[in-house]
Amino acid sequence: MTDTQQTRWQNDVAHVVHPYSNLDTHAKRGPLVITRGDGCYVEDDQGKRYLEGMSGLWCASLGFSEKRLVDAAVAQLNTLPYYHLFNHRSHPPGIALAAALTAIAPQGLNQVLFANSGSEANDAAVKLVWYYNNQLGRPKKKKIISRINGYHGVTVASGSLTGLAHVHRDFDLPIPQVLHTDCPSYYHFGQPGETEAQYTERLANNLEQMILKEGPETVAAFIAEPINGSGGVIVPPAGYFERVQAILKKYDILFIVDEVICGFGRTGQMFGSDSFHLKPDMMTVAKGLSGAYQPISGLLLTDEINDALKAGSRKLGVFAHGLTYAAHPVAAAVALETIKIYQERHIVEHVQAVSPYFFERLNALAGHPLVGEVRGMGLLAAVEITADKANKTPFPPEAGVGAWIQNKVMEHGVIVRAVANCIAMCPPLICERQHIDELVDALSRALDEAQAHFGAAVAA
Repeated sequence: MTDTQQTRWQNDVAHVVHPYSNLDTHAKRGPLVITRGDGCYVEDDQGKRYLEGMSGLWCASLGFSEKRLVDAAVAQLNTLPYYHLFNHRSHPPGIALAAALTAIAPQGLNQVLFANSGSEANDAAVKLVWYYNNQLGRPKKKKIISRINGYHGVTVASGSLTGLAHVHRDFDLPIPQVLHTDCPSYYHFGQPGETEAQYTERLANNLEQMILKEGPETVAAFIAEPINGSGGVIVPPAGYFERVQAILKKYDILFIVDEVICGFGRTGQMFGSDSFHLKPDMMTVAKGLSGAYQPISGLLLTDEINDALKAGSRKLGVFAHGLTYAAHPVAAAVALETIKIYQERHIVEHVQAVSPYFFERLNALAGHPLVGEVRGMGLLAAVEITADKANKTPFPPEAGVGAWIQNKVMEHGVIVRAVANCIAMCPPLICERQHIDELVDALSRALDEAQAHFGAAVAA
């Protein structure tokens, strides 16, 4: 860039609102401006190269230079750059993608409604749960139970489902009819002397008591990520989902599984539902659906739910839901090619092959004075940062330890993310051992630096 171009660039950047940013903290140094990407790496506007240990935002599963996805987009742009699905219209990429997606989805999810983001897909799930129960003559069965520390988006309905206080605060969320039950983190919420099995049973009982208190005739659905992502990469305890699903079935409550982060190989199976033996009535997908090369998401449904939607449409004369860019031909073509790559290159098997080494390297950090727990599955992981390992006491938020470590790791050429008192990692699914070494070495170095910097707080 010339000096004039650089000045103009900086002025333009100053007017961008950055999600999840502390504006006072970042005002002086400005955002990290990424200009290029290839493989597992990205490059900033100063020419510095980084290993992308978060796959962008949990989404660039095939890295940043997959030519087949670029070619798919260009070919579709040259054929049919846009068309819609309204008024009984369709197009070949959308039809083909629906067939390919339902073919690999958990059994029974044979229908799909497309949107542009995970937030929109979860919003649609809320609307369709309400619509579905209206068609069945159950107008009171509308409440949806989510979980504390779950993340499902930031639009009005999906932001309400999200169980994070900062997503609700001053946005007047959550909306009525959205409830939150326990976060399934044994590390954080297990009681002294309580076994993991006892903890699981306590959470299941709490869920059932919530349903009974509200009235089963008023509770419509339960939504969960197989592994909580932005809430801290929380892996549920053994037996948790078995107990939850039995309770949902007992009270005729729909199970919505949010696969936005866990889907498409991230957990070492095609879907997190496969890893935890889940049987969703609805399932939302996004992010890895297109490897992040195009914005696209989907809400998958059972035939039973779809039949109720069709019956309602006949009664009302229209199914009045849709989006201008749903199943956009370019996005659909890229997503279709992404699924082909997952299958042809055996990406799930590759994750299974490299995951043990990923956790071997991460588990070696468990003895570090600042590390309370290492957790995760597949190529999704977190290292819990704690000031007191014995008592699992985190640093006070105002200390900014997580952000400090995140920035130190970035100085060492690797991008990770500080969330919920932990450092989260989500490298591209194409990563190899050398990338894992690079990621963990940078984190290990930053942890040592943090121990030296915050040593007094640790000792206290």
